[in-house]
Amino acid sequence: MKECRTVEWKESVSNSFLKTVSAFANYGSGSIVFGIADDGSVKGLADTRAACLDIENKINDSIDPTPFFSLTENTRKKTVTLAVEEGPNKPYLYRRKAYRRSDTATVEVDNVELRRLVLAGQNMHFEELPCHEQDLTFHALEEKLEAEHVVKALNGDVLRTFNLFNFEAGFNNAALIVSDQNTFPGIDVARFGENINTIADRSTFEGTSVIEQIDGACTMFERYYSVETIEGARRTTHYSIPYEAFREAVANAVAHRTWDVNAKIRIAMYPDRIEISSPGGLPAGLGRDEYLRGFISQLRNPILANVLFRLNIIEMFGTGIVRIRSSYAEYEQKPEFDVSENAVRVTLPVTDARSALTSDEELVYRFVKEEGSAASGQIVANFGFGKDKAVKLLRSLVEKRYVEKTGTGRGTRYRA
Repeated sequence: MKECRTVEWKESVSNSFLKTVSAFANYGSGSIVFGIADDGSVKGLADTRAACLDIENKINDSIDPTPFFSLTENTRKKTVTLAVEEGPNKPYLYRRKAYRRSDTATVEVDNVELRRLVLAGQNMHFEELPCHEQDLTFHALEEKLEAEHVVKALNGDVLRTFNLFNFEAGFNNAALIVSDQNTFPGIDVARFGENINTIADRSTFEGTSVIEQIDGACTMFERYYSVETIEGARRTTHYSIPYEAFREAVANAVAHRTWDVNAKIRIAMYPDRIEISSPGGLPAGLGRDEYLRGFISQLRNPILANVLFRLNIIEMFGTGIVRIRSSYAEYEQKPEFDVSENAVRVTLPVTDARSALTSDEELVYRFVKEEGSAASGQIVANFGFGKDKAVKLLRSLVEKRYVEKTGTGRGTRYRA
């Protein structure tokens, strides 16, 4: 055993352990072993029974409310193990302050985290709180519900069934998020060129229903990662990144982000990958390993998740990670998931179906696609490239199978 987020060593009994008791009671059960030095060497306690009494008295006198805990003596090693359970009556305060674990350290929570603990102690989520704006409309939600054949018309009964409204408090934050008047931070999408210093395109989707924001991000994805090919008499759309993976990642970012911070979901589009970053780490009670295995049993925003589930935008029971991974099953490249205390980032690589395009190649490809076909002279005239560069770009697009060459000599054209 070594020190980690759920285990701490103390060489002796002093008041410093009480901060960690607060952290374990607030954010997840853990143990403190007394009689072990920071380097892991067993020092032992002079009197384990007296130590147990001292520990118990300190907790009862200093932690409010008193958490559930137990003490175990190891008479051979002369150590005492204090096991603290995560409690339902959050926040658990030591000297009027709440604490949390950060790897092997114990730190004071900020005001945002403290408000979350208060809500957790009331068995509530931020999305359940009454919203500041009560004059709301739901045209985007209604249109989507009707398209998915969920309801024929959106009315008060449906809003109450979705837990977006009640007679006592009116609309809640979840209702504001899906409403046409949504004032919460939205989704920022940036398309980069060869490096992060070159932004080729950028759109921010906000001030509208989160449903329209998801659709807006997907439209921008299709603009840059879709390729139409003609197979026989049929025109087929292919994606250099699985469309299902992108939509699932964006929808999950919306469903599981923290909404009480002023931060947008950020989507960074590169020639070889897309990175989707959402504010907030994992929900309390959900470990990193569980998340990576796709076992997401804890929902940070259950009301919003239920609405998105009814709209067939997400899977209700946390199968997003599994679905993203399965969409890459036939490819060598695999998605990556990075989890920190304050954010979750999903990286979707371009598959090996086609090589990624440079920013100049992309400009030329979009032009050829829009025109239907083009000659090298048109590329020179429209983009100011030299003749040699235009031909080189077109040849590269042919090699990468984005366009095909037809004709010869002056009759040479390129078709998407």
